[in-house]
Amino acid sequence: MPLLDEVLALADDHLILGHRISEWCGHAPMLEEDLALPNMGLDLIGTARTLYSYAAEIEGKGRTEDDLAFLRVEREYRNLLLVERPNGDFAQTMLRQLYFAAFMEPFWRAALQSSDRVIAGVAGKAAKEMAYHVRHAGEWVIRLGDGTQTSAARMQAAVQELHRFTGELFDGAGPEGILPDRAAIRPEWDRVIAMVFAAALLQVPGVPFPQTGGRQGLHGECLGHLLAEMQYLQRAYPGAEW
Repeated sequence: MPLLDEVLALADDHLILGHRISEWCGHAPMLEEDLALPNMGLDLIGTARTLYSYAAEIEGKGRTEDDLAFLRVEREYRNLLLVERPNGDFAQTMLRQLYFAAFMEPFWRAALQSSDRVIAGVAGKAAKEMAYHVRHAGEWVIRLGDGTQTSAARMQAAVQELHRFTGELFDGAGPEGILPDRAAIRPEWDRVIAMVFAAALLQVPGVPFPQTGGRQGLHGECLGHLLAEMQYLQRAYPGAEW
C-alpha cells in the first residue's frame, strides 16, 4: 500500500526527530533555546501523531497511533537516517534541523494542493511550523559558521558529518496527486542551503558515498538506543495511556 508506506515514513521522520530534539530539554546552551527546542520537538511530534492516526485508519487493522509509535521494532521504522543521528553538539543539532526543515517546508507547501483531505490538513499547519524551523535553525547555522574560530570549525565539522545523509531526503515518491514528488523539492532545498551556507561561510562537501537505507528499515545502532528509551514506558506497562 504505497500511501500507507509513505504516511508511515513521514510519521517516523517527525517522531524520531521530535524525540531527538526533546533530548535537549534542560541541556540547551541558553534559556531561550531551552524553550525553543522542546517547542520545535512538539511541532514535529504533533505532526507525527496525526500521521500515525491516519496510517492506522488506512491500515484498517485496529492499531492506534500509540501502537505504531511504541510497539514496532527497529527494522519496521522507515525514518530517514538523518533524523536519527545523535544530537552531537549544538552546531550539529541546528544543521540537522536546517537540512530537514528546508526539505519539509516546500514539501508541505506543495502538499496543500493534495487531493487527500488529511494530508492537505496536516500541510496547512506543518508548512507554517517548518518555515519557522528553517528560519530558526538557519540563523544559528549562520551565527555559528560566521562566528568565532571554534564555532566555525564545529559547524564545518557538522557539515562533514551530516551532509552525506541528505540525499535520502529526495528518494521515493508517493501516490500522484496525494503527496508531492520528493525529487521535485531538490531545487528549492539546494537554493535555501546554498543561501544559508554562503552567509555562514561554509563549504558544501562532496559526497562520494551517500548514506541511505532508512526507508528500507536499515538503521544504525543509534536508533536502537533511541527506541529503547522512547518505548520503555509502553513496553514496561503494556496498554498504559496518558
